[in-house]
Amino acid sequence: MNLRKVLLIVMTALSLPLYGQQQSMFTKYMFNTLAFNPAYAGSRGALSINALYRNQWLGFEGAPVTQTLSVHSPIKPRVAVGLSLINDKIGPTASTVVNGIYSYHIDFGSGKLNFALQGGLLNWRADWDKLRYKDPREIDDAFANGNESKWLPNFGAGIYYYSDRFYTGFATPGILESRLSESGNTAKGGVARLYRHYYYSLGGAIPVAGDMIVLKPSLLLKAVNIFSTSGSSNYKVGAPVEFDVDLGALFYDTFWLGVSFRSSVEKFTNNTSSYDSADIWTSVQLRHGFRIGAAYDYSLTNIRTVSDGSIELMLGYDFNYQEAKLVHVRYF
Repeated sequence: MNLRKVLLIVMTALSLPLYGQQQSMFTKYMFNTLAFNPAYAGSRGALSINALYRNQWLGFEGAPVTQTLSVHSPIKPRVAVGLSLINDKIGPTASTVVNGIYSYHIDFGSGKLNFALQGGLLNWRADWDKLRYKDPREIDDAFANGNESKWLPNFGAGIYYYSDRFYTGFATPGILESRLSESGNTAKGGVARLYRHYYYSLGGAIPVAGDMIVLKPSLLLKAVNIFSTSGSSNYKVGAPVEFDVDLGALFYDTFWLGVSFRSSVEKFTNNTSSYDSADIWTSVQLRHGFRIGAAYDYSLTNIRTVSDGSIELMLGYDFNYQEAKLVHVRYF
């Protein structure tokens, strides 16, 4: 892989120079909530399994590819557990995150309020042999340690409220800010590390013409380390606050069709960032609990000149779906 291509991938992915969000993004985030908020565990009222595959920037060598698998279920009247697996690859680097989840809920008004903790391991690895170097590799401190692989513990927390027609949540899935690489100039903050991410979600279900058509607007805000900085002041963490705004429609409790828009708050406040993508997605709730879905992103950045957009594919299954559905339709 050409080093220039890798640098282009990284710089395009980050809305500001040197800074950016490290955790995976998803267009169908509303169907993959456990990946960023552990408090979602148990909210579907039955054992639920969901798998998602994302291929970003089709046709671009070294572009991000992500797979997720989540499993969660109530085990007691107020307790649920879950397991989340995320595998992400971009250029010569890759990471795999496995988290176990414990969630506790209380009745709150007309809905339920969930609190959750998660803990697990992250395996970060870099295969620098995939790069082609203009100068001898040995003279560049960034690659002085050769190919790298690290196992790092981490934990996160979340809160999630939901009712039949509304949900909101806040989470930070990885609280520890561990070092990924010892290479670089430590005195200047040039050490690769994890940064704490924060997610806020909000959505609702609005019946139209009875329950034959239900509109589902939603919002997801993502920010990096908004309460602290790492390293020296010269390397202040300053990634933009990203948002996804979405409008979906459910027809006859079976077929979803939606559109969404992804950008950053800074694009509208001081024009220091950029638009990201315009997206379309669909999902079908099949009989006996199966659901399938797909999404397509049209990039609004310069990356569209060398890529064909991004795709996502989703497959899920809810056990005891017909019994759980008698309580209320699962819009979230």
